Amino acid sequence: MSTEDARLREAFSVRAGDYAAAGEVSTTIKRDLKRLGLDAGLLRRVAVACYEVELNLIIHSLGGELTLELDERRVRILSRDNGPGIDDIELAMREGYSTAGEEARSLGFGAGMGLANMARNADEFHIESVPGEGTAISMGFAIQR
Repeated sequence: MSTEDARLREAFSVRAGDYAAAGEVSTTIKRDLKRLGLDAGLLRRVAVACYEVELNLIIHSLGGELTLELDERRVRILSRDNGPGIDDIELAMREGYSTAGEEARSLGFGAGMGLANMARNADEFHIESVPGEGTAISMGFAIQR
């Protein structure tokens, strides 16, 4: 299937605290996009951003959903969680800032690069958060012709 004909929407559930499964969703998404023949550079950027958002769901939320959407112009990754939300998005976007707990840090996660890496790799990045309710992140990646 060429990307010109591709229309894809897949949703994946991500469980809070499931460190053993960290990276499974982002690997599946990368594999699905690779089968469609997307450019290696685009695949890398999507994979990095997707991995970061997947880890944020595992580390910081009470669980959530990652959704892949693809059309002829763009790959979109959507993340929506139930959780504590983010009190200060501007602060959370700073490289090195982290609210990860001891468990995440002991496993090598929670360095405070997640949101910055997402924004750096995506062509479009939008985040909304309501403290006490959850966070929604939308990332778009243009398909170059």
